[in-house]
This record gives sequence, C-alpha cells and structure tokens, in this order.
Amino acid sequence: MPKKLPQAEMPAADYAFYGLVWAGTVMTERVDRALTKAHDLPVSWFEVILWLASSPDPVPASVLGNSTMLSRSQVSRVVDALQARGLVSRTPSARDARSVEISLTDEGHRLFERADATRREVLAPVFTDLLDEHDLEALGTVWRKLKADKERLAQDPVSGPTE
Repeated sequence: MPKKLPQAEMPAADYAFYGLVWAGTVMTERVDRALTKAHDLPVSWFEVILWLASSPDPVPASVLGNSTMLSRSQVSRVVDALQARGLVSRTPSARDARSVEISLTDEGHRLFERADATRREVLAPVFTDLLDEHDLEALGTVWRKLKADKERLAQDPVSGPTE
C-alpha cells in the first residue's frame, strides 16, 4: 500500500481544507452517478429541486440563485431544463412584477421523493452511517460559518500573493 503523509505532519488548517475538498468531491461524484443513472437527474438539478422541496412556498428565482452553489445563470439553465421536463413551474411574483417564482409541480415532488431516497441510500455508507448527530451538527455549524461569509467573499476579489 502506498505511504501517505499522516495527519499529524500536516498543519490542521491544511488537513481540514483538504478534507472538505475531498469529502465534497467524493460525495458529489457518488450522488451524481447514482441520480443520473436512476433518475436521469444530474446533482446540480437535484440541488435546485432540493431547495424547492424544502420551501413551503414558491421561491423567487433570485433567492434560489443565492441559496444554491450554482451561479445565477446556471440556476436559470437548470430551471429551464426542469421546466422542459415538467418538474417545475414559473409564475410571476405577486410581490414583485419584475420577478418570477419557481415551484415544484406534482411530478417534480414525486421525482424529488424518489431521487432523495436514492441520494440518502448512496450517502448512508460513506456519510450518515459513519457520523453521529453531534458530528452532523458540527459539520452544519462549519458550513453555516463558511457560507455566511459568501457575500463578502463574492465582492472582495482574491488578490494574488505579494512579492
């Protein structure tokens, strides 16, 4: 077996960052393969459906764009594709004439239930079966802290190293 650098030899921040990248990549690929195979539903489409299914009311397109890990143009393309499949509907906003709201259709809700069961099934052996409630809450806390800074980071261009 190839030798790997033990965690103790790597700075904690580097190990934590690498762990986040590794876990996100591995789990996203696993879920994407399963959802695409079972439901012809890429993980990016599922993400949009997940946010819509989590809301009791139609979601303004701008809010959906701010909630997902996709760009606003990607969200728009995903919503177009989901609408073409009859999974979502767009309606003019009653609160803002310039905005549209997105909601799942009955077929979208049915597909979400099946796809979410698939997602949970493929994640269980590598995620939820391995972590207890405390672990999951800690991960949620980390995610909220990182995501809370998203707006500032989006407006603050990354500067290169100074020489």
